[in-house]
Amino acid sequence: MILAEAIEVTRSYGDVVALDRVSLQVTRGELVGLLGPNGAGKSTLANLLTGVRRPDSGKVTLCGGDPRSPSIRQALGVTPQETGLPATLRVGEVVDFVGAHYPSPVPRGELLDQFGLADLARRQTGGLSGGQKRRLAIALAFVGRPRIVVLDEPTTGLDVQSRRALWDAIKAYHAGGGTVLLSSHYLEEIEALADRVVVLGHGRVLADDTVAAVRGLVGVRRVSFAHDGEPPSLPGVVAVEVRDGRTHLLTPDSDQLVRALVASSVDFRELEVAATSLEEAFLAITAATPLATAA
Repeated sequence: MILAEAIEVTRSYGDVVALDRVSLQVTRGELVGLLGPNGAGKSTLANLLTGVRRPDSGKVTLCGGDPRSPSIRQALGVTPQETGLPATLRVGEVVDFVGAHYPSPVPRGELLDQFGLADLARRQTGGLSGGQKRRLAIALAFVGRPRIVVLDEPTTGLDVQSRRALWDAIKAYHAGGGTVLLSSHYLEEIEALADRVVVLGHGRVLADDTVAAVRGLVGVRRVSFAHDGEPPSLPGVVAVEVRDGRTHLLTPDSDQLVRALVASSVDFRELEVAATSLEEAFLAITAATPLATAA
């Protein structure tokens, strides 16, 4: 069952085209990661799917209906990039207030425990740190037991421990049958959580597949090794990085590169050959022009 769908949607801001005939489907039970550089249209797409904005052309549906309909929005949980919280209300009061808009909300204590906020229940939101406010905003997306949750850059500004705690909460929701559309700049986050990755760039969908498939679209592997001295000059290398005492070479033909390395005078050790990371795939895909990617 399709829970969120955009069909050939276009949205512009003045002369800037944020989305250009973008189509996307999110079906029940999926956890979809939405990737793209700043200005790629991720937030605009999330805003269209959640009814915050309307497309200039094309069609958007949420749970089979209009995302602006109050009855349809009962099935939605959302955390935008920025969330305003009433500064004088206590954390527990905010949870109760938002939960009152739903027929069967998650009990306050259960929700606060799940998101590591139980010890802040009596704290006024105006006295929370930025990270604590962000955790509360994310928790509020789940209070109404939504069928689908849209999270736009949910863990920006959080420390590593808080980020991983939220990953666990998102995984638990998904394991229980929940559907998630997650926009993030943290590629590690998408690799850890998503079943499927949609890459936006230039206002278009550049890739839509599994994490492994998107990584493989680049057609590049990473050959890394330890050695002393400057990185060697070898054929077929498209990028070079040196970090932590190791040289990393990206190449479309790792077999040829390894043969050239062995035949060279380079005194190397601890050779490793691996698939590219999602980050490397992401950078390669979004650096391409739309026509080159479509070809």
